[in-house]
Amino acid sequence: MPDYMFLLESRLSPEQRAVMLRVQELSAALGFNAYLTGGTVRDLVTGASLRDLDFTVEGNPSKIAHELEKGGARIISEDEKLRHVEVLFAGDCEGSISAARDDHYVRPGTRPEIRWSTIMEDLRRRDFSLNAIAISLNPASRGLLLDPTNGLSDIERAVVRALTIHSFTNQPVRLLRVLRFAARMGFKIEQRTQEWFDLAIERNLQQTIAPEDAGGELRAVAREERPSVVLKAWEERDLLEAINPVLAKKHPAYDAIGRLMKVREDLFTAGFRPRLAAPMLLAILGRLKEREQSNILQKAGFRSAEVESALGFEEESLEAQRELTGRKMDAPIDAFRFLEKLPLDQIAYLMAESNKPAALSKIRAFLNKWRPVRIALPAVATELEALGMARGAKFDQIVDQVFAMQLTGRGKTPEEREKILRKLSGIKEPPKEARGCENRGDNACCQGETCAPQAPRKACGPGLP
Repeated sequence: MPDYMFLLESRLSPEQRAVMLRVQELSAALGFNAYLTGGTVRDLVTGASLRDLDFTVEGNPSKIAHELEKGGARIISEDEKLRHVEVLFAGDCEGSISAARDDHYVRPGTRPEIRWSTIMEDLRRRDFSLNAIAISLNPASRGLLLDPTNGLSDIERAVVRALTIHSFTNQPVRLLRVLRFAARMGFKIEQRTQEWFDLAIERNLQQTIAPEDAGGELRAVAREERPSVVLKAWEERDLLEAINPVLAKKHPAYDAIGRLMKVREDLFTAGFRPRLAAPMLLAILGRLKEREQSNILQKAGFRSAEVESALGFEEESLEAQRELTGRKMDAPIDAFRFLEKLPLDQIAYLMAESNKPAALSKIRAFLNKWRPVRIALPAVATELEALGMARGAKFDQIVDQVFAMQLTGRGKTPEEREKILRKLSGIKEPPKEARGCENRGDNACCQGETCAPQAPRKACGPGLP
């Protein structure tokens, strides 16, 4: 059996690894069994990028989440009824912590009764087999793969399989979800699941999808790496109307989505891990008027603050652009400091939508020229230290001055940087060593004094010593 724990740890970012270890530690201290579940394990097995960390615990996740808050995590939302907490972990890692539960339906299609359960019961009640896999984080079984519904086999076969004949009846939103997973992963829908899907469509179950559930899928598609593929799959099945009839009529703004997807690739190349849900949501709704956008988001269960933030995103980005192209940003160092603090999703939006060459040139310089110089700045500090300057406030100030010069094209070579560093620090070049003593190993020579150059020896005649 593959060593899934080693595979997981080798693919986690340092920040994600720190989060996982901290959740393990807190779970053990509280006496909870903890597991990595759902999308995290699915993406690990399929080789996809690990975007989120989803934990399931046999206990109350709120206790863990509030302890994580003390270390810099931020709780984004908390569903006390389902014991599900969305968290932005320390290190800017997204994820969730949920309680293991079982959904008990008195009859198909009714509201389920929530029962707290073991991890195996939790996995069996899930939507599709590829999401019903877990990895144990517990000391006695760390790295053990739990797969009670044979989801690993379905992943190898590249199929999405529902776990019960009542899957779509119990939760009609799964009609959207099954297409999203199939489109994202390039999988087929398993034969019996397809039959159940077709039967649900024939019974018009898509018309019973709750607005807040449809809103959850709208949020999810905005976070997809290829949202166009998912949206087109929904449109082909006439399911976009389940998200909103106005969006189905006017269609998503695929051109805007395409531009943002290209920007995402550029940011990955530059070493970023962008989260572009906000600009992508605006791109999806780009063909709608602002009033229509507001209505869609409100009906989809977005909170007032979220609606206001989403609709104000474009103006915030354009205000940042105006500041970036102003006189105060003429110096590269000022533009760098401004862009360094600007949210990455606003940078992405401007890269995709701006028609201001001045703004775009500074953003490109920031990504492709200035940041590499900033990353290499510790080498400048090492060079200054080698000249004999002790670290301190003045030391840091000189390094910053050199960085500002480098952004203008100066100090590219070590020799040029040394001259700049000596000038800024006041450290003079050492006097050149006097020459002329060729016998430094001879005790009779010099003894610390400068020797006069030796006269050249005359050539000896034949037979003379």
